[in-house]
Amino acid sequence: MKKTIWAADYVVTMNAGLEVLAGGAVVVAGRDIVDVGPAADMAARHSGAELVRLQDRVLMPGLVNAHHHSGVLRGTAEHLPVWEWLRLHIDPMHRVLRPEEARAAAWLCYAEGLLAGTTTIVDMWRFMDGAARAAEALGNRLVTVNYVGAHPDHGYFDTPDDNERMLEEWTGAAGGRVKPWVGLEHPFYADEAGQRRAVQLACRYGTGLYTHCSQSEQELALFTRRYGCRPAFALEKMGFLDTPRTLLAHAVWLDDAEIELLASRGAGVSHNPASNMKLASGMAPGAQMLAAGMNVGLGTDGEKENNNLDMFEEMKVASLLGKLRSMDAAAMDSWTVLRMATTGGAAAIGQADRIGSLEPGKRAGLIAVRTDTPRMTPLIGQGRYANIHHNLVHAVRGSDVDLAMVDGQVGVAGGQLLTADLQDIIGRARAAVPGLFRRRSAWLEAAGEPAGLFSGRQPG
Repeated sequence: MKKTIWAADYVVTMNAGLEVLAGGAVVVAGRDIVDVGPAADMAARHSGAELVRLQDRVLMPGLVNAHHHSGVLRGTAEHLPVWEWLRLHIDPMHRVLRPEEARAAAWLCYAEGLLAGTTTIVDMWRFMDGAARAAEALGNRLVTVNYVGAHPDHGYFDTPDDNERMLEEWTGAAGGRVKPWVGLEHPFYADEAGQRRAVQLACRYGTGLYTHCSQSEQELALFTRRYGCRPAFALEKMGFLDTPRTLLAHAVWLDDAEIELLASRGAGVSHNPASNMKLASGMAPGAQMLAAGMNVGLGTDGEKENNNLDMFEEMKVASLLGKLRSMDAAAMDSWTVLRMATTGGAAAIGQADRIGSLEPGKRAGLIAVRTDTPRMTPLIGQGRYANIHHNLVHAVRGSDVDLAMVDGQVGVAGGQLLTADLQDIIGRARAAVPGLFRRRSAWLEAAGEPAGLFSGRQPG
């Protein structure tokens, strides 16, 4: 099998020792990493391999976006708290969304992510066949999470049957890059039968269960009224924590007892700081969850609740918000946040054996970040003032990514998308918007101001 040596000025391995190799290289054969070390040693050890020299570049693992919603509402749903935002913009969109619009959104968002160094996306979205086909073509790794409603008041989402069909038809597709999970938009979007079926599906197919939880302070009283306990303990009652893997989005309002429970049951969390700030949801206890041993990844959330899908920006925001929350300038340090965006996200989705670090035996998922920019200057590799990790978290932007590889296949080179025509993707997404907005406006006009999840009658 052909081997290629990818050599760079520095290799940030994200292995257990957080090794940074000056003049390092990663050796790729097929879809796997077979060796990592100093470039001179790799060239001697693999004498027949092709050598690709990436000058003025840092190699690092591809980033894992652990919470994401595709969409085409960027910049059109602004300045509202989360439940008003859902009531006025998001749920009405789901009522009128068509498969071709969902497909166009997935292509757009996956391309944006790949260009910014995100090689793995956990996408809770609709009509997931189109999303899976987009990932299959573009080359990114994808965990599909159907946006499921299983309650009479929320029948405009995907159904549990839609979710089961994804599990049947797409598990292991695209050479293993596509892995469907079970999704519920929120536990309140399902009645008891719907909640039971979600748990049963995850257990039957040996996959993960993903839902939003504890995003808003308002949820605490509602969970207590309905279940007699706080959200995490309610999930335990529902059986969510008995599934092979549970991943919660946001988890902003967890208390110490909930963190202890989730950690003891192996549940993971996607921390989404930019979205939580934009929707005024609150500041999640990220440092406390990590200290308890939870697998905590980072997520951008969707294009409408973040406005971009740049995981480098998300790392910076996570670090700064963690410092502010604790009023401790040393909190959420650069290595901690880099772990969240790589190995932490990989562990949260049950793929730590495949992705998240540059080590022999793992899949060849890596990115190259330019160092010949003002944002990476000065660049100090070793010693007291070594700053590569700080620059990656606090200075770099997604647009500094020069190369992206997933399972040994290069999808971005020279900062350009290779696997599809980006302008065609943008054009199709733009074409989808007018009809979607017209139908949403018509539905809102016909319905008046629709009763939202937390106004008027409650589901369940």
